[in-house]
Amino acid sequence: MAATIMGLPAAAAPFAAYVMDARTGQPIYRQNSDTRLHPASLTKMMTLYMAFSAIESGRVRLDSKFTISSKAANEPPSKLGLRAGQKIELRYLIRAAAIKSANDAATAIGEGLAGSEEAFTQQMTQMARAIGMNNSQFRNAHGLTREGHYSTAHDMSVLGRHLFYDFPQYYNLFSRRSADAGIAQVASTNRRFLDAYSGADGIKTGYTRAAGFNLTASAQRGNKRLIASVFGGTSTAHRNQVMAELLDSSFTRIPDRVREVRPQAPRLLVQATTRRAQVAATPAATQPEPQRMVLNASPAPVSRPAAAASIAAAAPSTPQVDLTEALRRATQNATPAAPAGAALASSARPRSRPGSTAMAVEEAIAAAVASDPAPTTAAASASLAAPVLAASTRPRPSPRRSASVAAVVTTDPAPNPAVAAATQAPSGSLSLVTSPAPKPRSETVILAAMGEGDLGDPAALEVVRRPTDSGRNWGVSLGLYKSQAEADRLLLGLALQDGGIFGNARRHVTNTSRGFEPRFVNLSKGHAELACERMISRSQDCSVISN
Repeated sequence: MAATIMGLPAAAAPFAAYVMDARTGQPIYRQNSDTRLHPASLTKMMTLYMAFSAIESGRVRLDSKFTISSKAANEPPSKLGLRAGQKIELRYLIRAAAIKSANDAATAIGEGLAGSEEAFTQQMTQMARAIGMNNSQFRNAHGLTREGHYSTAHDMSVLGRHLFYDFPQYYNLFSRRSADAGIAQVASTNRRFLDAYSGADGIKTGYTRAAGFNLTASAQRGNKRLIASVFGGTSTAHRNQVMAELLDSSFTRIPDRVREVRPQAPRLLVQATTRRAQVAATPAATQPEPQRMVLNASPAPVSRPAAAASIAAAAPSTPQVDLTEALRRATQNATPAAPAGAALASSARPRSRPGSTAMAVEEAIAAAVASDPAPTTAAASASLAAPVLAASTRPRPSPRRSASVAAVVTTDPAPNPAVAAATQAPSGSLSLVTSPAPKPRSETVILAAMGEGDLGDPAALEVVRRPTDSGRNWGVSLGLYKSQAEADRLLLGLALQDGGIFGNARRHVTNTSRGFEPRFVNLSKGHAELACERMISRSQDCSVISN
C-alpha cells in the first residue's frame, strides 16, 4: 500500500488519506490528513447533511417543491438537466445530488433552503465548525474549484461519520446504484467501488482537475465499521485501489468488539449582541460647580375650606379668636335651621346627655365665663377654663371641626374686624371664601451625572469593526515567469501543499514589464518571513514584500 501511495506521479494533485474506527471515532491511519485541499464533489456531503437537518427540524418536507433558478440551471456538468423556472420536489434533488453528484441539483438545494448560495455556504461552514470540521470552508454547494473553498481528509471522514449516525434513515441513499430523480433515472458515481469492495455501503466520490480523484467510503465487516477518505487519486481505478488497501489493513488493526461512542450532536453557536446603555457625560457632570436650574412655579392648588388657614392668611398679626367665648355663644344663639340655600360645613354638635362628663365640662366653662362676662383677651378666658379642660376627657375634634367653628364665629353680633373680613360670603350662604393661592416656591434642582445603569434615551449603539486583514500588510514574491498560466499553477500548487501558511493568503499575479510575478498577499510579517524561508529551502525564489 505504501508503495502505491508514494508512487504518485509528480503532476498529480496533493495526496491525503485518513481512516477512522466509525464506532469510536479514533484514527487508524493518517497521511496529510489536516492539509487543506480541494474537496471537489465531497462538498455535496455537507449539502445533503444540511438538507437532512432541515427536513428533521420541520423547515421543509421531502415533497416540498423548489423552484430552479437560472444560476442552478446553468451549472456545468455533472448535472441532472434542470430548467430555469422548473419546480421539482426536494426528494428528487437529494437523489440527484447524492447518487449522480449533479451540480445543478446541489445548487437548487442550497438556494431553496437558504434563499441564496452565499447564505447557504455560510450555514455550511457554521455547521462544519459545529461538528468538528475545523479546517473546512465552503464557497458553493457543489464543490467546483473556487478560491477559499477547501477541506481535509480528516474533516470529510468526520462528516461521513455524522451522516451515518445522525441520519440513519437517509444513509441508504449512498449505497444505491441507481434511483429515480423525477425527470430522469440516475446512476451512482460510486458503483464501481460498491461492487468491488465487500461490505462497502457508501459514501461519496468527487473529482476536479485541481483536486484529483477523491472518495469518502464506509465499509463494515462483522462488528467492525470503518470510514475513510482519500484525496488526490490519479484515476478512479487508482483511487479505489488505494481505498481498498487502506480499509483492508485497517480492519486487521481494530478490535472486534469495542464500546461504541456516538458523535455529539452539532453545537451551533449563536451570536448574541448585548446592548449596554451608555449615557454621555453632560456639562453639569463635568463642571467644577454644579449647575442649577430653577423650575417654573407650579399651578395654584385647589383651595380647601379651611377657616383657620384663611384667618391666618388674612390677618396674621391680629389676636387669636376666643374659642371659649365662641362655644358659649354657640350654645346660646343656636338656630333651629339654616336659611334656605345655606350649606354648613358640618352639622351642629349635639347637646351632651345630662350627668355626663362632657356636660360637666360645659357647665364648668359656663360658670367660668359667668364670673367674668366680658373677658378682654383670649388669654384671660383660657386661664379660667384651663383647670377644667386639663382634667376632662374631651373627645378629639372631628376632621371638619375647624370649619364648624368658623361657621359659628359668623353668628357673632360684633365679630372681630379681622375675622369678619376673612369670612365674608354672599348673602344667604354660610360657605367660607376661598383662601388665596400660596406663593409659588422656588425649587432648586442640582443636576448630577447619570450612571451606566440609566437606560433613558441611550446613545445609539456604534459597532466598530476592524478590517479582516488588519496587520496583514505583507506578502511574498516568488520570482518572474513567462506566462500567467505558469504563475497561476505555481500559486495553486503551493496553496494546496502549504495550506498551513497560505490558507488565508490571497493569490495574485502581477503583470510586469519583465514577466509575470506570482505573489501571496494578506500575510502577517512573521508568516511572510516563515514562508520565504520554507520556499528558499526548496530552491524556490522568494522575497518578502510590503503591500
